[in-house]
Amino acid sequence: MAKLTIGTAARLGDQLIRDGLITQDQLEAALSHQQESGGRIGAALVGGGAISSSALVQALSNKLGIRGCVLRHGLIDPKVAKIISKEEAERLRVLPLFRVRDELTTAMVEPQSLPTLDRLRQLSGCTIRPVLVLEDNLAEYQTKYSAEEVNVDSFLASIEESDVHITENEAVDEGPITNLDDMVDGSPIINLVNLAILTALRSGASDVHIEPDRDATHVRFRVDGHLREMLKPPRGMHASIVSRIKVIGRMDIAERRLPQEGRVHLMADGREVDLRVSSMPTILGEKIVLRILDNSNLSFDFQTLGMQDDDKGCIEEMVKCPYGLILVTGPTGSGKTTTLYSAIDLLRGESTNIVTIEDPVEYQLPLVNQIQVNERVGLTFARTLRSVLRQDPDVIMVGEIRDEDTARVAIQSALTGHLVLSTLHTNDCPGAVMRLLDMGIEPYLIASSVLGFVAQRLARSICTSCKTSYYPAPNLLESVGWGHRTTELFQTGEGCRQCNNSGFSGRSGIYEVMTLDPELKRLIQAGASEMDMRVHLAQCGWRTLRQKALDLVDRGESTLEEVLRVTRTESVDPAAVAGNAERPLTCEEVTV
Repeated sequence: MAKLTIGTAARLGDQLIRDGLITQDQLEAALSHQQESGGRIGAALVGGGAISSSALVQALSNKLGIRGCVLRHGLIDPKVAKIISKEEAERLRVLPLFRVRDELTTAMVEPQSLPTLDRLRQLSGCTIRPVLVLEDNLAEYQTKYSAEEVNVDSFLASIEESDVHITENEAVDEGPITNLDDMVDGSPIINLVNLAILTALRSGASDVHIEPDRDATHVRFRVDGHLREMLKPPRGMHASIVSRIKVIGRMDIAERRLPQEGRVHLMADGREVDLRVSSMPTILGEKIVLRILDNSNLSFDFQTLGMQDDDKGCIEEMVKCPYGLILVTGPTGSGKTTTLYSAIDLLRGESTNIVTIEDPVEYQLPLVNQIQVNERVGLTFARTLRSVLRQDPDVIMVGEIRDEDTARVAIQSALTGHLVLSTLHTNDCPGAVMRLLDMGIEPYLIASSVLGFVAQRLARSICTSCKTSYYPAPNLLESVGWGHRTTELFQTGEGCRQCNNSGFSGRSGIYEVMTLDPELKRLIQAGASEMDMRVHLAQCGWRTLRQKALDLVDRGESTLEEVLRVTRTESVDPAAVAGNAERPLTCEEVTV
């Protein structure tokens, strides 16, 4: 939008009069002010109170046929804003807002200037999507976002409380967000929620926690299993943030006394993402947790997940069996569901009827019939599983075995010619046997139905951008039997911007696989203790989670402190294993 001459200003003014946005007297007063002080007619009209900034932008947008916006905090990605240098941005009168793949949405005073568009393409290497802004509005945000360090919290604190508003009509009529990248029109609260979700996705976060406090709202992301505070909006915004998230999650915004759950399907950064929303009342207000289910980050390759060839081979042998029960164990957040989906992916095909029973369904898979339990209406795991058996299934995945009823139906299904996969909350494979016994399952049923167990953990991987060498504390080395390695250098991460100064980036799986060989079956049927099973496994050369985790340290993929944090030592009497002459059994020998 080139600088308006008096003639051009008059034509714009005439258009605004025809649109009923200003009066003739207001235009004449603005023209008189412009002649005296210079500047633009638009600024004179806004300054004189004749028209609002947003109405002027809309009018100019309609006139030029280009989308316009009024810049607000939350609309601008601070990192993207620095793609163009401060000097170049001021010269061109532009400000990059956000990027979707190779398209850069940019606020421009002159969005029709071809030389400016060409220069932006050259500097950014992206296709430019221009958005019209007023010059004063652009200059204000250029100053804020061109600083060396962008203080998002101070920007959020500057939002006026009068700008924070969610109407009753919005709560009733507005549907879920379908495209987060379309952010030029929206209140500061909508922009803030969009910014939080987009930043979480780009950070690889699995969860977003929005927590009320006495003085502020804490927005924390769980990245690689650890929570990090990312934003701290003012306390007065908390109720509106919660209401906005409830709106997009199709939850009752009027209900603040009871927990609620919702789900959002949206487009962000050019990919489809599902969010599971959970609200919980606390003494300071409602806490919200968003679980991010991003299919683009889901890998079905066991090797990519960190599984070694011997374990991968054992699992593949088990899932090829026509019937039997396979149980994946580990604490919450250890990746059990991903392992189950990876096994299901190996079995998917037009000739196989696969049914899953989940709470809730996390990822949607083609050629798989997925059922979500609903205990409020009586659709429990056990009841659903009984009904599924009448659907002629070949493979059944049960999200979790929580009680004896579900365990018995799963075992009966395995005994009657179905391959059943499920999870248990136990620490390791031998502990899973004891858990089934504690549920009341008879030993002979376990021995005859279970193909094997998989236990797993997730350990953070050292950031490759700041990897360095260090000497671990001698007491740590002693604790894993490496007292003789005190002079060796091991790998760790120093911390850098890429890993948010944590020293870690990403996680790798640690797995132990226990298939039931004839001796293990005999021990289970004889009512042997967990220690008896561990002794037998040690004699066969079986390696525990801790031993598998130490391989990551030896390969320089994780730190000794990290693997000690996520695994524990299971003691076995050395005398019971002494003199062992048995060789480790192969997968073919131990798989039923």
